[in-house]
Amino acid sequence: MLKVALTGNIGSGKSVICKFFEMLEVPVFYADSEAKKLYNNPEILEKIKNLFGKKVFTPEGSLNKRALANQVFSDKDKLKELNALIHPEVYKAFDKWILQHPDKPYCLQEAAIVFETGGYIRFDKTILVHAPEEILIERVMKRDSLSRSEVLERLNNQMDQNQKMRLASYLLPNDNTMLLIPRILEIHSELIRLSEKSN
Repeated sequence: MLKVALTGNIGSGKSVICKFFEMLEVPVFYADSEAKKLYNNPEILEKIKNLFGKKVFTPEGSLNKRALANQVFSDKDKLKELNALIHPEVYKAFDKWILQHPDKPYCLQEAAIVFETGGYIRFDKTILVHAPEEILIERVMKRDSLSRSEVLERLNNQMDQNQKMRLASYLLPNDNTMLLIPRILEIHSELIRLSEKSN
């Protein structure tokens, strides 16, 4: 089975694209959802408290995700520390999950910062979903009720899309001008062919 990462900057539409792959019966592991589950793990919460202090927790003791996001997206070193805590746990969960789909030609992991962390080397292929920055900004402002400067702060913590394009195996534009389904089917067929060759 091929392991394929589907990635893209914030607002690129990764989750929507994954739904199309799921319609093709491709198993999809949502790394961001898995990471969110970890924020309920007492051990992880204790480590977050040690790294970031009590100010990222509510008076009742639960994690204040907005406060944590504000801290990490304005400080690259803090973001690296949080990623170093969360990502190994997510990869462990992915490795267990993949064992549940032994009969599939390939599976996808949807993850935002595969290139930034060097995690792409764990995968056989990578698919980059991309769109012009202005479209990304508008989508995220609308979706997350964030200001333009908050969105730009988050985008600035992600690798430039042009760099990612040079690293990715497949490019998938999601800019409202190109039909998505023919390109998804093309990539899907290519991955099935590669999987058959590797067996």
